Amino acid sequence: MAADRYRAATGVSATPYTRDQGIGWSEYRLDKRFERVQADAELAALFECEPGERLLARHFVFHDNDEPTQMSTSYVRWSDVAGTPVADPINEPWPGGTRAQLGSLGIHVNRITESFTAAMPTEAEAATLRVGSGVPVLRYTRRHIADTGRIVEVAHPIVRRADTTVVDFVIDLDS
Repeated sequence: MAADRYRAATGVSATPYTRDQGIGWSEYRLDKRFERVQADAELAALFECEPGERLLARHFVFHDNDEPTQMSTSYVRWSDVAGTPVADPINEPWPGGTRAQLGSLGIHVNRITESFTAAMPTEAEAATLRVGSGVPVLRYTRRHIADTGRIVEVAHPIVRRADTTVVDFVIDLDS
């Protein structure tokens, strides 16, 4: 997982996940389930909104050649996506990923934050990712932030097997 994976061109038959995995569109499978929810206290804090705000929860399991490697729940504000193609699971996977989806709605994302932790998997995570209970996972929270400063998407948590994931950071000090 390269730190600059979100900088790649949007609108192409790739996503940050397919670039991370080094796979083509034909090798990628996405299981998905969408539901409308209300922000609980934790999600409200992540979105910097009021508890009870309506959200669209998008539950995903990402597959690389039929091997589940990542799972996540991505939340977007219902007021941003209601009645749009972004709210319809039939349009997933979306070329370019979440940033391209939001861009199609006129929302310009200019900042993405991620916070990582490592832990042993829950029973559900171990079963979904087909790992033994002794294989650790990385859990992280991602936020897409619009150029207005408004948080427009929160993925919490994203879960990946830790034994097969390398997180690469490049920090350019001279620009």
